[in-house]
Amino acid sequence: MVPQDWKCANITPIYKKGSRSRAENYRSVSLTSQISKVFETLIRDAMVQYLETNSITSDSQHEFRKGRSCLTNILTFLDRVTGRADSGEDVDVIFMDFAKAFDKVPHIRLNRKLQSHGISGKLLNWISEWLVGRVQRVCINGVYSGWHLVTSGVPQGSVLGPVLFLIYINDIDHGLSNWILKFADDTKIFGVVTNIEDSRVMQDDLNKLLKWSEEWQMLFNNDKCKVMHFGKKQSFQLLFEEPSANQCHSGKGLGYSDHR
Repeated sequence: MVPQDWKCANITPIYKKGSRSRAENYRSVSLTSQISKVFETLIRDAMVQYLETNSITSDSQHEFRKGRSCLTNILTFLDRVTGRADSGEDVDVIFMDFAKAFDKVPHIRLNRKLQSHGISGKLLNWISEWLVGRVQRVCINGVYSGWHLVTSGVPQGSVLGPVLFLIYINDIDHGLSNWILKFADDTKIFGVVTNIEDSRVMQDDLNKLLKWSEEWQMLFNNDKCKVMHFGKKQSFQLLFEEPSANQCHSGKGLGYSDHR
């Protein structure tokens, strides 16, 4: 059982960028019960120890892990890119961005992920109960909105939420041929692209990522997915038709587009 007070959150909207009059330009951070956070810390520490001891967490993830950070993510990336550049090879990088990542995690599918990672029994039941029936309200300058039911996602601002999110996207890089690095939801895939075959391999990896995002209901924000080319030669990227607005919104049309 989880006390209902632990499931209530006051939302503090944190401005990110763009027009301040648009709700999507704010990050919703949940302010929750301090007692709940203490209990979540105990569970999180035990889960992280279990995942690390059994080498379950993918090596590509650098957030919320002991000995890993934004710095280790960047250093690993630079080491691989500069190493290839010193050998005279070109490297293409695709920066990926999930659309409202933490807010979109489906609870039933998350339970399936937890079970596949060996988390079951009373712990799984408690996490499921902790996620179900959550409510939130927005607080601005001491004025509160009404309470609204939260039907998906893991709370931003909670202690347990980030670890649950890492478990949910842990297998996203399975079956990929190119390198991939993750820092929470920020993901980049990169590899050597010196001929048309290399570009086809990169596109195949993107197709796999797109299939994963559709199957697990974690669509990419195409507008924020960017391509960067490192090297002196022209890029050998394939030409693809520009996806329509509807395709972008649905997560389809994730093409390795030409940018020469």
